[in-house]
Amino acid sequence: MLSVRRVLRADNGGEAHAAFTDRLGGFSAGRYDSFNLGSHVDDTPSAVSTNRAELSHALGLPASGLVFMDQVHGADVAVVTEPGGESPSVDAIVTTRRGIGLVVLVADCTPVLLADAAAGVIAAAHAGRPGMLAGVIPNVLGAMRAAGARSIDAIIGPSICPRHYEVPPEMREQAAAVEPVSASVSATGTPAIDVAAGVAEQLARDGVRIDWQNGCTYERADLYSYRRDGVTGRFGGVLWIP
Repeated sequence: MLSVRRVLRADNGGEAHAAFTDRLGGFSAGRYDSFNLGSHVDDTPSAVSTNRAELSHALGLPASGLVFMDQVHGADVAVVTEPGGESPSVDAIVTTRRGIGLVVLVADCTPVLLADAAAGVIAAAHAGRPGMLAGVIPNVLGAMRAAGARSIDAIIGPSICPRHYEVPPEMREQAAAVEPVSASVSATGTPAIDVAAGVAEQLARDGVRIDWQNGCTYERADLYSYRRDGVTGRFGGVLWIP
């Protein structure tokens, strides 16, 4: 269920806790087997709810303490002050509230968890190709700084690698026009995009310290991959201030 856990500590004693899930140990079946956290796929709603409750329990958060996004492959950011309620239709969320777990769901896109543990400001961002090119990373960094963040750490979670993200030549050219480092080639030498490299470049350019959790979703059987499987679930990255 939990493949990676990290604690980001500040000199003033502040902490932000991060975790990434995998697809193992849950209650979903079939193509979604077994720890699917995505409610927007055609999985059994009760299985998704149980998986989410299990995640809250494993992280020591209240059952209603997780905040999800209705991810739309854009660059908008929402500031969260309370858990529960309708998921905002954005691709990044920010909070200064303790005990709220910010969740980003992916199955090839790049999940990014960001924190200034000293200031008590955290964020989660969903960076697919459209969002990375539209500026979701600069936007969420701006929202964090508006909330008081000054020194930001980022954890980049597993995503699809360019070896398996073949695209038409014109799509690679569009990506390269925004972030040149994102232009790549696939395992067979065809045009490809490295979304995570573009994300890392944007973070580094803004002075953010990066912890990059390498791992290709297409190549890892313990992670969901939309490009590999088509119909599939979603794994998540979660960040919270205890």
